[in-house]
Amino acid sequence: MTYTENYQKDLRRIRSAVPNLEPLRGKKVLVTGAGGLICSALVDFLLSLDMDVQVYAAGRSPEKLEKRFSFWAENPALHCVRYDALESIELDVPFDYLIHGASNASPKAYSAEPVETMLANLSGIHNILRYAHAHQRGRVLYVSSSEVYGKKEGSQPYHEQEYGFVDILNPRACYPSSKRAAETLCAAYSKEYGVETVIVRPGHIYGPTATASDDRASSQFPRDVLAGKDIVMKSAGSQLRSYCYVLDCVSAMVTVLLAGESGTAYNISNCHSVVTIRQMAEGFAQAAGRKIIFDNPTDAEASSYNLMDNSALEATRLEALGWQGMFDLESGVKATLDAL
Repeated sequence: MTYTENYQKDLRRIRSAVPNLEPLRGKKVLVTGAGGLICSALVDFLLSLDMDVQVYAAGRSPEKLEKRFSFWAENPALHCVRYDALESIELDVPFDYLIHGASNASPKAYSAEPVETMLANLSGIHNILRYAHAHQRGRVLYVSSSEVYGKKEGSQPYHEQEYGFVDILNPRACYPSSKRAAETLCAAYSKEYGVETVIVRPGHIYGPTATASDDRASSQFPRDVLAGKDIVMKSAGSQLRSYCYVLDCVSAMVTVLLAGESGTAYNISNCHSVVTIRQMAEGFAQAAGRKIIFDNPTDAEASSYNLMDNSALEATRLEALGWQGMFDLESGVKATLDAL
């Protein structure tokens, strides 16, 4: 992606979606998974605030992070540090906030590497919680997933206390099962050790910050149309999703980080952008003057699909904190294509 004038403008615009940013002033913030779709945009936002927020962007390759955030190379508030979810944290910084977004986010990887996916999700959050406990400070925000809800009948959105069925013997359940267990570990650390934890459950996030290796449908759609290709769908696309533009997700995360109740989970969903996969594809195709083609999936592709037909989320709890989304499907699609 590029830091277009519109992207920078949107970074400033979403400040108004967060009720009170002042608690961030002068604080130290660790962001794991900083090279990914969601947390790279979060780092962009924090650095754009001009509030002396010291941002520690953490990932397995500090060199790649420096390249990703080269736009901010002259900003002394940016610190690119090494982090691996399977290893102990080799830092000694008294963080005020620890945001854990490091996770395998590729459906193909869920299918090919279910063991590694599970272990990274559990070890990663355990290392963060242990670090916060050892330093006796720092509020932890865990980035979970709408997949924790499992399957249910009907198309009504999920509330935070409503859980459906997950087939725990299906290897594809490595992702939702480990996300569920990670949330329980957050709650356990809060109860036993007094570590402040809040949890966000994003729906299906999309935007220009997706990496080149991101093979999720909502990341493939914009790449295809910008390459002059038609969108090839491997299903009817009838599954209902809470698609949320990445900067809406960022402002929601910061709202929960600063104002959320400890030990509580919050759905991230823009009520104006709950659509089917096909509607998402149509949005990108129409914006770029392309069309949609349907094809049959391979067995390997089908085995990696999300187990949920409906993953629409109810965001009343998040909105009660004062947050409102700013990007509907049309404006989110436009912003994505502009920055790409």
